Amino acid sequence: MSAGGIVVRFHEGAEPEIVLGRRFRARDGVTWSLPKGTPMPGEAVEETAIREVREETGLDVRIVEPVGQIEYRFFQAGSRIQKTVHYFLMEATGGDLAGHDGEFLEVRWMPWSEAASLMTFDTERGIVDRSRPAVDALLARSVIEPRT
Repeated sequence: MSAGGIVVRFHEGAEPEIVLGRRFRARDGVTWSLPKGTPMPGEAVEETAIREVREETGLDVRIVEPVGQIEYRFFQAGSRIQKTVHYFLMEATGGDLAGHDGEFLEVRWMPWSEAASLMTFDTERGIVDRSRPAVDALLARSVIEPRT
């Protein structure tokens, strides 16, 4: 089990932006994906999501709402692994992408409309698509600051 976030931000007159990270893994090559990771002992799924997003992106975030989960299978050391990842819609409250850890080689904000074409995994594209109504609702009630 893992947990992560769909981190969004808004600027007046612009479409929402989402955070994606680029990494290299032997089994996948170069991938662009959402931040996520595994829980520490005794950690609630929400705590895992916030901690992992902070570590992997350098951003401080708050959970807006859960958006669902994805499941996938892969082989590791000759064993078949079934994994469930719980995702939360998150809003950045501070921090800096330059503070991300070494899990991602690069972390960047992407316009929502461009993110799907960059994302590697269909399951993650699907959860991002499913989160759009919640993003639109968040946008409707957010106080938007001018882009600097």
